[in-house]
Amino acid sequence: MARVKLEDIVNIDYGAVEAYLSSFLRGELESSGRKGYIVGLSGGLDSSVTYALAVRALGAGSVFPIIMPDPSVTPQADVDDAIGLARLYGTRYHVVNIAPIIDVFRGSLPIYESEEADRMALGNLRARVRMCILYYYANKLDYLVLGTGDRSEILIGYFTKYGDGGVDVAPLAVLYKSQVRRLALHLGVPESIAFKPSSPRLWPGHEAEKELGVSYGEVDLVLHAFLDLKLGRGEISGATGVSEGVVERVLDMYERSKHKRAWVKAPSVEPIVEMMVKLGSRN
Repeated sequence: MARVKLEDIVNIDYGAVEAYLSSFLRGELESSGRKGYIVGLSGGLDSSVTYALAVRALGAGSVFPIIMPDPSVTPQADVDDAIGLARLYGTRYHVVNIAPIIDVFRGSLPIYESEEADRMALGNLRARVRMCILYYYANKLDYLVLGTGDRSEILIGYFTKYGDGGVDVAPLAVLYKSQVRRLALHLGVPESIAFKPSSPRLWPGHEAEKELGVSYGEVDLVLHAFLDLKLGRGEISGATGVSEGVVERVLDMYERSKHKRAWVKAPSVEPIVEMMVKLGSRN
């Protein structure tokens, strides 16, 4: 069996990738009739690449980054990186401190216990508050909300449903995390951001790979082997060198998160239609 390597994933033509995704962004904006894109800019890898890609595709006047830190969980270095990138690419930007909004929720919810006991619920709340802010700006300015999630995160469900998953357009959804890092360098995103450890910053010290228990390199290899190369579960470890335990963990995350990639579950409409048709035939 041929060896599947990370180089097989990352060694692609990033000039062609940029052209493809830029055409997609321009086409979606034109067909929507909206005036530009709103994007949440965190200073992390994915949001920085999404922002830079959009500016290069559409120009600085059509992209509006919103920086939304919560000082209790967001390192000041991330805020500085986001502001520095916005200035580098020459767009207007707003900084919105979401801590007071979170405090209102925390003080209003009767079942709130503590930061630690409610860590996941509060973390997802932060993501959903950011989504609400982005849509406020989008509605006010007649813009679309630009998603920043990459293919790796989407496929393993590493995003907040109706939080950072609540977007209009998601250009990085076709790129694995390791490919996004290479695209960052192609686009001129500073290396300090391109190689920064991934983190949603939903609670203090939050880092993606620590929470997941696997590296993104392993995630990308397993998903590429399973979904793109169509290898069976029993073949993936031997082909990629990733341990069987990690393979099962990644594929389990993929299977368990399918509901996050699907539209809202609803019953079939056919019985209701039949009732209406029968009623109409009797009248």
